[in-house]
Amino acid sequence: MRTLLLCSFIPLLCTCVSAQTALSLSDAIQQGLQNNYQIRIAANELEVARNNDNYALTGKKPTISLGISPGIAYRNNSNPASIVAKSSTFSYNIAPSASLNWTLFNGGRIEMNKERLATLADLSAGQLQLQVENSIADIIDAYYNAVVQQEQIAVFQRVLDLSRDRIDYQAVRREFGQGGTFDELQANDAYLSDSTSLVLQQLNYENAIRNLLQLMGEEDFDQSITLTTKLELEEQIFDPEELDRKMLATNSQLRTLRINQELADINTRLIEAENKPTIALSAGASYDYSLATGTQTFVFGDAPPDARDLPGIGATTLSGQLGLTASYLLFDGGARDVRAQTSKLQELTSRLNVDATEQQLRTLLQNTLARYNNQREIVAITRRLIDNAERNIEISEERFKGGTINSFDYRQIQLAYVNAEFQLLSSLLNLQNTETELLRLTGQIVN
Repeated sequence: MRTLLLCSFIPLLCTCVSAQTALSLSDAIQQGLQNNYQIRIAANELEVARNNDNYALTGKKPTISLGISPGIAYRNNSNPASIVAKSSTFSYNIAPSASLNWTLFNGGRIEMNKERLATLADLSAGQLQLQVENSIADIIDAYYNAVVQQEQIAVFQRVLDLSRDRIDYQAVRREFGQGGTFDELQANDAYLSDSTSLVLQQLNYENAIRNLLQLMGEEDFDQSITLTTKLELEEQIFDPEELDRKMLATNSQLRTLRINQELADINTRLIEAENKPTIALSAGASYDYSLATGTQTFVFGDAPPDARDLPGIGATTLSGQLGLTASYLLFDGGARDVRAQTSKLQELTSRLNVDATEQQLRTLLQNTLARYNNQREIVAITRRLIDNAERNIEISEERFKGGTINSFDYRQIQLAYVNAEFQLLSSLLNLQNTETELLRLTGQIVN
């Protein structure tokens, strides 16, 4: 009866059968890159920067403007001392115009501004690359963590099977009058403890899957997926000098800082270019047409006033101008010198940031490589530990059934096997995460 009651817990340890979606690591990375909001924002900012990388925003090309000025005016004049004693007129005019302004020379600032826009586009590309690399690293870590959690479920299931066999064995002994209540209670306690561990591990696996789905940009966190990429590492021997060379050449963080250094240099040159004169060409043309209507009253001596209507005669005026302007700022209170000095200091700061980050990354790379080599050794040792634990549990099972060891010793050997399995899985996960970090530091994670 006790065995039947314990077996009733088994359905609680099984997940419901539902449609499983196969998910490989490459699929998870691809979906994550498509859905990641930070990547989409960075990609849009890159498009903005590339769109702005145009001579149209540097002042290189001339500006041409057209205008038109329609107008109407009314005038009522009374002057008895004049021949035209009274006049009441309306004037209508329209004046279209065109103007051109073209900067011919401004100390090279046009080309510098174009260089600055191109560098800003490179900076946006570098920031996008950095977001992609960080997202890929996060997805890889989350994916393999879920794989390890799944493998740990299998370990707990194997231990649970051993505990169930132990219960069955005690039931058989009881039937033949060789077992006691104490041995049955010990076997049942072990089974219940292993069942609890399995249930908790399933929760850990579900949480790991949700974390992976969140990094992939999924909105449904309760979907069932099957992880198809196994945690199978091909342990590598890395050349420290080669890794250092790759990191200095392709690390995204360093490249972004170097681009910021280039921007600081361009800004300094732009300010220094203000010490040069500016030469600009300007041209314009306008055409004015005016039409006046109304009445005028003429008085000639003692003759009666003569009121006449204006015939509505139009007048036209055509004018144009062409000019060349040269300007040079002689004195601005020292503001230009202050800005130039500030820019040089900022340029120095950007260089120091590059040097400091380079030093930090080289130290981090060496530490990560040392950790990777150390973890390779730990994995090799743990594999040997697993072999010993498996042989030990086989031998202990025979001795337990033969009565040469008690249930406490047998349980300790079971727990040692579980710990060895977990230690191996943890070591493999740490080794994989360290390898991912090495690839990210050296700019190879996207390849």
